[in-house]
Amino acid sequence: MSRVLVVNSGSSSLKYAVVDADSGDTMADGIVERIGEGEIPDHAAALQVVFDELADDMAGLVAVGHRVVHGGPDLYEPTLVDDALVAKLVELSSLAPLHNPPALLGIEVARRALPGLPHIAVFDTAYFHDLPPAAATYAIDRDIATRWNIRRYGFHGTSHRYVSERAAVFLGAPLDSVRQIVLHLGNGASASAIDGGRPVDTSMGLTPMEGLVMGTRSGDIDPGVITYLWRTAKMSVEDIESMLNRRAGMLGLGGEIDFRVVRERIESGDASAQLAYDVYIHRLRKYIGAYLAVLGSVDVITFTAGVGENDTVVRRDALSGMSALGIELDEQLNVEPSKAARRISAVSSRTTVLVIPTDEELAIARACARLVSELR
Repeated sequence: MSRVLVVNSGSSSLKYAVVDADSGDTMADGIVERIGEGEIPDHAAALQVVFDELADDMAGLVAVGHRVVHGGPDLYEPTLVDDALVAKLVELSSLAPLHNPPALLGIEVARRALPGLPHIAVFDTAYFHDLPPAAATYAIDRDIATRWNIRRYGFHGTSHRYVSERAAVFLGAPLDSVRQIVLHLGNGASASAIDGGRPVDTSMGLTPMEGLVMGTRSGDIDPGVITYLWRTAKMSVEDIESMLNRRAGMLGLGGEIDFRVVRERIESGDASAQLAYDVYIHRLRKYIGAYLAVLGSVDVITFTAGVGENDTVVRRDALSGMSALGIELDEQLNVEPSKAARRISAVSSRTTVLVIPTDEELAIARACARLVSELR
């Protein structure tokens, strides 16, 4: 067996899974939350909770895989963690100040706790490393962009890669023959355009803040809003950044990130919930249309992640009225509950529409197992 302990360390939570990379089976998984509060004072204590819960599943581990959100311009392959890599990740923290520092903390704690195992970093930005220059480049002063490594990096790459590969298998088609749009819709949300297995555009940019409307993040916004708030409202850069990351998106507009609650509020006549939902769907449809134009034609559109996999109304509203573009949902297939990969498009639809559950933990485990095999 090739068991890998996959660790996804957040600022106040630690998600984990033990995955057999060969069979694809998840032996155990879970999450430790509210780190820093009460009984779990820090990440070291959280990891001890994980070890206690995994007492019967730790045998046979070949590696510990760490999800790292931002790899910057140079880190785009699964990479063995050593002191030099840790130092590099510290430097990159300015590119992802909310995400990379917790990942670093998880790496440091896990390395101390499991020194006999290889620790491997797998980067969310890796899949989009080779975006076409026209898609990766921002139209700003190029010397400044070069000096400060400013480009579109893209995120959720592990999910977009996994789901796009599964979509090709589902269709029974070679990956290099399929044009795809993947919609990763969770609390964080991103879209990608993929041509023959190669991503050609994605909605997130330098940071995970750009693009679609998210649970607490604004997505696309006029950069003038930032300077306006700094100059006129006298908000600090830190306050503006915090607002755009933590008090924007669905939460900022409608006061709620759970779409089930949003829908209940809409049904009760809550105008702010209705507006939040309308803005969310409008932005999503805009990106679908843009990626249709980028690709020229689309063989398959796939929904994944929490909202994408489970919210039938979001899927319906995202694609309604697109029959002239060759996109038609089968209403009955869309609402049928299932946890499996499935088609939800009508027989008459030129574009296949799928729902495919993402499995970032399995993708990370397999990437780690391949690297361990290469290093032997």
